[in-house]
Amino acid sequence: MDFGNVFLNPEIIATYMPQMVRAVWVTIWISVLVVISGLALGAFLAGLRAYQKRWLAWPIVLFADLMRALPPLVLMLILFFGLPSLGVILSDWFVLYLVLTLVLAAFVEEIFWATLTSLPRGQWEAGAATGLSFNQVLVNVIFPQAVRTNIPQLVNRSLTISKMTAYGSVIGVKEIVSVAGSAQAFSGSATPLTMAAIAYLIIFFPAMLLSRYVENRFHYDH
Repeated sequence: MDFGNVFLNPEIIATYMPQMVRAVWVTIWISVLVVISGLALGAFLAGLRAYQKRWLAWPIVLFADLMRALPPLVLMLILFFGLPSLGVILSDWFVLYLVLTLVLAAFVEEIFWATLTSLPRGQWEAGAATGLSFNQVLVNVIFPQAVRTNIPQLVNRSLTISKMTAYGSVIGVKEIVSVAGSAQAFSGSATPLTMAAIAYLIIFFPAMLLSRYVENRFHYDH
């Protein structure tokens, strides 16, 4: 059997293309939701931690450490298969979204916090000297610098977490890997797996090019 029939069989491509297209859209919208929610939550937690109140800081630190230490797949399995025993049932896509959002938020919080603590104290004092409140200095002076400085890290971490949508196949989310695996099992062909690889390239390669452009643009402006 030649390479084309094994990895790019036209009949199998035609058969499973509609399912793969739907899976691509599922992957895209979950990834977009995760990135938006994770970045916003991580920045918010870093901002709360900047108040340096122990009762605020310690829970945030504990959350960030736990989310970065535990494998996302384990968290998904606990939520999806464990919570029903307590009468709490969450949909498969929501478990995937929730876990990836929390994991991304933990990394984003640490990225922002590292930058907030590395900025000269004089910038905080200069902002306060102009009559700005702590919140105004944080939002208008400190955070813009943190975002500019950490564009590469934020983009790379967002892309890495987005590709973890593949873990959703374990709990039944009809994303790319899930559909490709089912199609491969039914067809006995590697073509669906090739389709999955191409689908990921279609989604994430342009995103990587865009991220590189944004990184270079910010670096040039800086």
